[in-house]
Amino acid sequence: MRAPFRTAAVFAAALPLATTASAQDPIADFYKGKSIRFIIGAISGGGNDTYARLVGRHLGKFIPGHPAIVPFNMPGASGHVSASHIYNIAAKDGTAIGATTPGVITEPLWAGEAGRAKYKYDPTKLIHLGSAQAATYNCYVRSDAPAKTIQEAMTSEVILGANAEGGSSRDAPVLLNNVLGTKFKIVTGYPGTREILVAMERNEVHGVCGTGWDAMVSQRPDWLATGFIRVLVQENLDGSEMFNKMGVPRSIDLAKTDEARQIIQLAYAQQAFGRPYILPPGTPADRVTALRKAFMAATQDAELLAEAQKMRVEVRPLSGEDIEALVNKMYALPRAVIERTRDALIYRPPQ
Repeated sequence: MRAPFRTAAVFAAALPLATTASAQDPIADFYKGKSIRFIIGAISGGGNDTYARLVGRHLGKFIPGHPAIVPFNMPGASGHVSASHIYNIAAKDGTAIGATTPGVITEPLWAGEAGRAKYKYDPTKLIHLGSAQAATYNCYVRSDAPAKTIQEAMTSEVILGANAEGGSSRDAPVLLNNVLGTKFKIVTGYPGTREILVAMERNEVHGVCGTGWDAMVSQRPDWLATGFIRVLVQENLDGSEMFNKMGVPRSIDLAKTDEARQIIQLAYAQQAFGRPYILPPGTPADRVTALRKAFMAATQDAELLAEAQKMRVEVRPLSGEDIEALVNKMYALPRAVIERTRDALIYRPPQ
């Protein structure tokens, strides 16, 4: 008859150990039974939305306590609406994450001290969780566009679809106009890449720049193979192995002066951010550490990578610490360098 009492005694003795173990993991205690609002600063179906939902499906299993990840879209002004929400309104306890755009980080840099006041957040005070992909942008046009090469785009007007100021599909071709002398006419107002690709199909616009190959191939996987589009130029510093082999030029190789190359290098630095994720200022440091660790684990997880491969998207994560260091370095650059780059991002319609 004593055996049950011995079992009960052993169970009772184990209780303090379990309680102690739980108390030693305050992150798990906090997140258990909770959910994290995953605020996506883009419309549904675009590249940023695709990456955010991919990350969101796997992130929770790497956060102690395994909170539910609840994604929802908050588009507007190329990510600035959601960034302002994260900075000023979202909960600062580790239950809010923003999936935003590189322009959210860099556009206030170009604005200068006076112009920066219009932004309702400070990129240097945002907490950077990480990036799911270092972007490699390209410029694509329909094969029947007036320009067949980037050199022809310097003499023939080509109409491009774009989102808004600060978005890569707008800023990337503006940079080419001002630095290389292309004659891109830019039509803004498209909510995202998906809508621009539809406009290309309808021949409303000839093409789109500032868009990664992953975004293109995930939405229109046959366009390049069937010859519907051609790649005019690679808008990144290193180029991709595939397009390098195809002989697609890099824009920096077409720059004719050291100043032009310097401007391109600074403007393209934002591509390292790729698909950035942010936390509100004031988020407790221990939860920031846990979320950054979980983010890197999720983006290197075999299940996520297998899903990404099926979706034809590339995952190349960058840590929050690395992004934070790059942001601080950019905002500490001499004002003259920043102003020259800012001027190169002002759109002047081709004459």
